[in-house]
Amino acid sequence: MKSLVKDLWRDKLDVVFPRSCVHCGGLAEGRLRHICPACEKHLFIVVAPHCTTCGHPYFGEMAENRLCEHCEALVPEFSQGKTAVLLKGSGRSLVHALKYHHGLHVLEDITAIMAAVPGYADYLRGAVLVPVPLHPRKLHDRHYNQSRLLADCAVAAAGGGAQVEELLCRVVDTASQTHFDRAARQENLKNAFALAPGATINPTQRYVLVDDVFTTGSTLNACATVLRRGGALNLDVVTFGHG
Repeated sequence: MKSLVKDLWRDKLDVVFPRSCVHCGGLAEGRLRHICPACEKHLFIVVAPHCTTCGHPYFGEMAENRLCEHCEALVPEFSQGKTAVLLKGSGRSLVHALKYHHGLHVLEDITAIMAAVPGYADYLRGAVLVPVPLHPRKLHDRHYNQSRLLADCAVAAAGGGAQVEELLCRVVDTASQTHFDRAARQENLKNAFALAPGATINPTQRYVLVDDVFTTGSTLNACATVLRRGGALNLDVVTFGHG
């Protein structure tokens, strides 16, 4: 009953305040609430074959177990990775709305996209999802950790078949990684993460690190190193975007 009332109220609000597309600014009146049908067509959903380490799709390459160009210089501390979309077009706009513009309203669409990606929900079920943490200063400035919110989206996409545990903390307030190359990113993240106070690792449990974007894998790998040292033997990663 509550869900029905919520949907009816939301529909009335949409009439008074029409939703706009986060990518083109046009009217969003499609399956997704904040991306218009035209821009949804350019949403690049990742399907097999793709790299098993980072999730980036292979274009015309059928050797699914080979490393792609994004991973060839990475020595992963995790076993495998999966991503939902490529970070271009409307996919990039969703991530940027959430990460830089306090666009919490896009989480509903992100959950729907995660649920629609082949194999994504199955990949998450039964796992403990561990969000990549923000430094307390950045968390204070932003008021939320987008990786934690994405982990909650992932749980919803998996039909509740996973759980979130914040097992890591960020102990060094590092500079933004945006303009760094791979080597600089790795150096920037050295000793940046630690196990959260009171965190316990179950060596028989499967853990999946959650971040918004896979770029070089440096952040996820730094977090994975800490979890490995803490006793996590079964460790994978997942992101919403790649690029």
